[in-house]
Amino acid sequence: MRVFKFGGASVKDAAGVNNVLNLLKTVGYDNVLLVVSAMGKSTNALEVIVKNYFEKSTELENSIQDLKDYHLVIINDLFGNDVAQVNADTQKLYDELEDFLRLNKSHDYSYVYDQIVSLGELLSTTILSNYLNYKGLTNQWLDVRDLVETDSTYRDATVNWELTEKNITATVNKNVLNITQGFLGSDSNNFTTTLGREGSDYTAAIFAYCLNAESVTIWKDVPGVMNGDPRVFEDAILLNQISYREAIELAFYGATVIHPKTLQPLQRKEIPLFVKSFLNPLLPGTKVSKGADLDPHQPCYILKKNQLLISLSSKSFSFIMEDNISEIFSLLHKYKMKVHLIQNSAISFSVCVDDKYHNLNRLYEELHEKFSVTFNENVSLYTVRHFNEESAKKIEKNKVVMLKQFSRETMQIVAKE
Repeated sequence: MRVFKFGGASVKDAAGVNNVLNLLKTVGYDNVLLVVSAMGKSTNALEVIVKNYFEKSTELENSIQDLKDYHLVIINDLFGNDVAQVNADTQKLYDELEDFLRLNKSHDYSYVYDQIVSLGELLSTTILSNYLNYKGLTNQWLDVRDLVETDSTYRDATVNWELTEKNITATVNKNVLNITQGFLGSDSNNFTTTLGREGSDYTAAIFAYCLNAESVTIWKDVPGVMNGDPRVFEDAILLNQISYREAIELAFYGATVIHPKTLQPLQRKEIPLFVKSFLNPLLPGTKVSKGADLDPHQPCYILKKNQLLISLSSKSFSFIMEDNISEIFSLLHKYKMKVHLIQNSAISFSVCVDDKYHNLNRLYEELHEKFSVTFNENVSLYTVRHFNEESAKKIEKNKVVMLKQFSRETMQIVAKE
């Protein structure tokens, strides 16, 4: 069985959905399971609904209508006058959303976020499934929330692999075309959970692992994995082959083509992952598998913007020892700061983090009790894997370097543009 993952860009409009149909006809759809993200910027639109709901904004109804209008344009473009079935199916989902908004009593932002934002994937797969059936590609629509069991860590749930594998193997018919949602799961109370932003890649890996799939293919609007984002780094080139180990390293440092959690389950069963262009599906793309670390062997560039650089020093000029570092990391964990770089000396400690949950002020209050604290917001973190002298000079050019760190294979700088 093959697992195909389609991201939001690949189904952002009617032309994209139709392209999925043509792609399946080109590469084959027997024994295939599709994992599909929300259409276009639907997740962002749903986040606006969450915001308006919590703020009790008068714009709440308008933001819901904007979401409906966006999908309705796609439906009308795809189905013409034959919209009765797909409209009925999508209306059920909108009814569930509005019931939740009316009846919910919880003030837990993350819980509410997952119940609302999950609508994006449910809508996209409902529309795609209906369209493929309409065009003669009979398929089985699966609600991933019935299959992927997680804990109740909303917005970043952990998968219960034993129950998930049992559900998937008992439910998925390998002999037909299957369509399900990325990003989503459910907890023991049957409340919707999400696996973290960009978690659809991870969903594809979960299904591949549980089904002992032949391969996973992530279809994107790029020819494969490049050695840098071509929108940021000039002269980026295609990487033909990446080992699991190297891909995990790149993902750890923030390469966004492959989700950090995606590769571990694939590596355990040596299931190859392909990253290919949905615009040119017959091109070879990039293969991630057991084998050469990189082909060709080139420096790889990664940029993470909007980072936070925190610098600490001891108020008493005493050494910052293991117990201090342990306390600092405990607070970083408490306030959900994602750590990307660490540097310390005898009396100072610097860390570059992603303040995804906007907890800087609360973190600062606790750190300031014991340390002198300075911080810089909106800095950029550049990482170069397999750097050389030329790539090091290239990355520092025209930047104010605030912190620099080298290891045998990796160079990192924190900089202001």
